[in-house]
Amino acid sequence: MSVVLDRLAAKAIIVVGAGTGIGAATVRQLAAEGARVCVADINLDAAESVAAAVTAAGGAAFAVHIDIADETAVDAAVATACARLGRLDGAHINAADLRVIFEDSDVLAEDLAVFDRTLQVNLRGHVLCTRAVLPHLLRGGGGAIVYTSSGAADAGDSERPAYAMAKSGLNALMRHVASRWGREGITANCVAPGFVFTPEMEASGNVPQAMLDAILAHTPTTRLGKAEDIAGLVAHLLSDQGRWINGQVYNINGGALMR
Repeated sequence: MSVVLDRLAAKAIIVVGAGTGIGAATVRQLAAEGARVCVADINLDAAESVAAAVTAAGGAAFAVHIDIADETAVDAAVATACARLGRLDGAHINAADLRVIFEDSDVLAEDLAVFDRTLQVNLRGHVLCTRAVLPHLLRGGGGAIVYTSSGAADAGDSERPAYAMAKSGLNALMRHVASRWGREGITANCVAPGFVFTPEMEASGNVPQAMLDAILAHTPTTRLGKAEDIAGLVAHLLSDQGRWINGQVYNINGGALMR
């Protein structure tokens, strides 16, 4: 890993939901720019693999287990991260339960257990993470929180209402944090990815080429989204260069959603 930029030099950052996909790409980006990163994920093996790769490449990272549906687990993970980092300058809260997204049908057919689980992780879990990291950021004089939202919050999809409602609620949570604690040095923003073809999706072979072709055909761009596309903006929002950006939702989708 060659460090091209040092705008995050010595910053202490936790990435929640960092074992794969966008979270893992964000860890690599932050470490490449000089940050010390806590790699937090419910899959500890995946988190340790990401941290080990970063460390082997010359970066600074370590892994912790977190389950954002469990308040005790969230508090313990953040406490461990802050103890090892010495302080906290920023957080990227990226975790989601995507296992139930294919059961998220429509408001008449929806199994309420699916609805409750989606909101428990994709919204309530982000509240728990916010409550855990905010006191540490405030104690250090301020810092940045970046949440991973989704274009689904604004797309008006005929399916997956629970997921869309969770992401809409997350956007509202972000604006609340930005408004309430902005004058105390806190910035809060959301990145809202469109379809991102992650390395894990590609490796699985479970995404039909016809689906990828259809997505690209309906997007005014030349390629599918990559996890690194999201990671670059997250790094900017966590850096000092992003300190005057507050309360915003950034759609990153190749132009699939324009508003």
